[in-house]
Amino acid sequence: MATKAVTNGTFSPYNAHVPGAEPEVCALDAFRLAVASKLTGPLSLSLEKAYEGVDLGKKGADFTVAVPRFRLGGKPDTWAQKVVDEFQPDEWVESATVEKGFVSFMVRTQTLAKKVLTQVHDLTYDSPSGKPAYGCNNSGKGKKAIIEYSSPNIAKEFHAGHLRSTILGAFLANIHRATGWDVTTINYLGDWGKQFGLVAVGFERYGSEEALKTDAIHHLYDVYVKINRDGDPEKAVQTAVTDFFKATKEEKLAKEAQWEKLRDYIQQAYNESYAVHDAAREFFRRMEDGDESAVAQWKRFRDLSLERYKQSYERLNIEFDVYGGESTVSQQAMQEVIQKMTQMGIVEKGKEKKEGATLINLEKWKLGSPVLQKSDGTSLYITRDIAGAIERYTKYHFDKMIYVAGAPQDMHFAQFFKVLELMDLPWAKTLEHANFGSILGMSSRKGTAVSLDHILNEAQEVMHEQMKKNDAKYANVDDPEKTADEIGMSAVKIQDMASKRINNYTFNWSRMLSFEGDTGPYLQYAHARLSSVQRKTTDAGLVLPSDVSKINTDLLTEPGARAIIYLLASYPDVVRMALKTYEPSTVVTYLFKLSHAISAAWETLVVMGQEEELAKARLWLFICAKDVLAAGLRLLSVRPLEKM
Repeated sequence: MATKAVTNGTFSPYNAHVPGAEPEVCALDAFRLAVASKLTGPLSLSLEKAYEGVDLGKKGADFTVAVPRFRLGGKPDTWAQKVVDEFQPDEWVESATVEKGFVSFMVRTQTLAKKVLTQVHDLTYDSPSGKPAYGCNNSGKGKKAIIEYSSPNIAKEFHAGHLRSTILGAFLANIHRATGWDVTTINYLGDWGKQFGLVAVGFERYGSEEALKTDAIHHLYDVYVKINRDGDPEKAVQTAVTDFFKATKEEKLAKEAQWEKLRDYIQQAYNESYAVHDAAREFFRRMEDGDESAVAQWKRFRDLSLERYKQSYERLNIEFDVYGGESTVSQQAMQEVIQKMTQMGIVEKGKEKKEGATLINLEKWKLGSPVLQKSDGTSLYITRDIAGAIERYTKYHFDKMIYVAGAPQDMHFAQFFKVLELMDLPWAKTLEHANFGSILGMSSRKGTAVSLDHILNEAQEVMHEQMKKNDAKYANVDDPEKTADEIGMSAVKIQDMASKRINNYTFNWSRMLSFEGDTGPYLQYAHARLSSVQRKTTDAGLVLPSDVSKINTDLLTEPGARAIIYLLASYPDVVRMALKTYEPSTVVTYLFKLSHAISAAWETLVVMGQEEELAKARLWLFICAKDVLAAGLRLLSVRPLEKM
């Protein structure tokens, strides 16, 4: 394979065909191949094997090779020295140094600058798809992914847990699309079950048509909270005792009569609290039986809630291909699941507290014995998920399906996946649970727990006030309120994605909304400043040639320029790693590094007032940096701002 990469006696990375190497979309791969070619002769390795050992550099080097990994026999130090002794510089690789069993390589700066900036430009402005594609690859080409995320409960406020699922799910959809996957996103709404019966009963008791039209979700949630309070026996007893003492304050009752009357109050409270749940179950039974009035009420609440959710998703820059829900899984499908598992002999009847219920014993895998069907024939959440997964595979024939849900649901998904495996469904192994930790203390600045919209509104308000402090810049922004909203959402999203997804984090207003340090506003500011440089140089008459190959990138010799170029080159690697780990923090950390490198270079890489060729080279570098920063922000569902 190595010989095929040699043309006219010179190694050409673009003629080498090594699994995993994509020099046409990742310039660093070309340099990795060039480094690998320096190992094949001295170590008697194939180009493929050598390529596997080329890692990003340590201690200031561009690339480092740990010779011991090849298990060549003899002393690794000797083999490493042999590589350096036989090294010949070329247009790709400039130098090689040895330290014990490690060989470090530096690539030729002029080649690095030309190849990287050209690739960023071409894949941003002239990609086959017509859309910016730097960082993208085709590793998932021909494969289908289903991603289920967000999934709020109808008639309830959009809360913090749903925010994390929404942000992470959108990122996973973006990263899969960026790597060639055919993606279908599903919002699986919590729109069925007894809890909806509670909402209906609550609306009969506390509902207002006027309030419903004004703000459906807020009103229905208020109704839900009130009816839940009525249906809580403990709270009902507390209220009954309070009411009793108020009512009998002026009465002079004998102790026995007093206790008897108190018992009546408590008994009535108990009966009324349980009656709430009986009524909710009855309403849900009517829904399942297809009662027209019950289904019509359910559909009305669902449609009103969905309309409101879509407004929030639009604001968050997030779209779904399919709005599904628990209601879309048929009773017949769930019954067929139970029947199939019964025929396979993998279910059993419960005993004692679970007497009469149908369950599956997963104790062998330390997963408990989840109930699939209650004794009254009611199917449970896990049964609905099993039936739903089977229906989805029949429809989509996916290569993977990802459920984005919080870590508290780890056991549920482990049980769910194991059941499908026991049903001998070969695609069961393609199901994945992308979990995440909790947001702690997500509340308004005054400390009260609130909805996502309330949080976003406050973030917008704070950003708007910050923008007003600079009259000149504020006057230059086309839509200040919209811009403030985008900055506020960037703050919320970046704080959420800045650390490993499994970690809990504390919602921090002051840190989140700062324009300094590692925050969303800081990234937006970095992009806006680069956009400003491009506008100002254009106004000053400094315009890049349409043929960018004419730009003399050999002039980009400063360490700050090289640092930015190497970071730009590594972006495709960042995308690959994020796909592998499902960690948006990989992208966020990279964007912070890039923004810091850009900020550090403003004084040493001045554009205005420089000799024209040098000014054009530096301007092109900053435009490419802006394009890559924008690509990373879009991957995180953040809209890059041109002005702020």
